[in-house]
Amino acid sequence: MEPVNEADLSWTETEHGETAFRRKKLAAAATEEGDDPDLGCSLYELPPGKRSWPYHYHTGNAEAFYVLAGRGLLRTEDGEHDLQPDDYVACPTGAAGAHRVVNDGDEPLRYLALSTMREPDVTVYPDSGKVGVYAGSPPGGEDERDVSGYYDRDATVDYWADEE
Repeated sequence: MEPVNEADLSWTETEHGETAFRRKKLAAAATEEGDDPDLGCSLYELPPGKRSWPYHYHTGNAEAFYVLAGRGLLRTEDGEHDLQPDDYVACPTGAAGAHRVVNDGDEPLRYLALSTMREPDVTVYPDSGKVGVYAGSPPGGEDERDVSGYYDRDATVDYWADEE
């Protein structure tokens, strides 16, 4: 177990419409190959006017955020809450933990995102009516997944439909 310095890691970038952020997977960099981490941690940076992942909650993983710099909003089930440096918020599993981070300020919003790393997990997106399904590696995990995809929440198929 050796320390990992954030400055030694490269940013990955995600951009899709109003969603745009940079991310460094700190926990993944600190985990030795073959280990299964119990805790995830990433450094996020949201540019002004941008948002993190779409509004969602996890059925199997809790998340928490610690604001390092900048200002923004946290959208939750019960409304919007101001975020500022040194704020910490914990998002439990289930609908009560639904969240989205928004940078409504004039400078980058930097925060640590921590999560349990359990699999399987289902991520529910109330605004779009979709779900994400992950098995074999949790959301944010580095291992290959047995099952992974996004689906309409109300989509169903008959269990016996393809059998003769």
